[in-house]
Amino acid sequence: QVQLVESGGGLVQAGGSLRLSCVVSGVTFSDYAMGWFRQAPGNERKFVAAISRSGDNTYYADSVKGRFTISRDNAKNTVYLQMNSLKFEDTAVDSCAADRSLLRAAGGLSGSWGQGTQVTVSS
Repeated sequence: QVQLVESGGGLVQAGGSLRLSCVVSGVTFSDYAMGWFRQAPGNERKFVAAISRSGDNTYYADSVKGRFTISRDNAKNTVYLQMNSLKFEDTAVDSCAADRSLLRAAGGLSGSWGQGTQVTVSS
């Protein structure tokens, strides 16, 4: 039973930074690729970033590339999303997802999702 708990969201001014965390339990964390997704009110859930099991490979949506960085600490069972130069359009609920397959994790097909953490950017 995979459990994921996100934290680190909050209210920040445009141009500011936040670091999101997702703690994974119930499984061997290093066996799972991880992804971050976000959903704004009235919009579909969108891919943000993904990272392979070892952390050697990362992928980003064009809208966040150069501003966001995904990383993981397998010793802490945690995946992070460092968000810099935040824009108003980054306002959304950000959720993490876990899957043994990087393809499934990046494609939003993960079997396990967290409840999300709210990111609000003021303009």
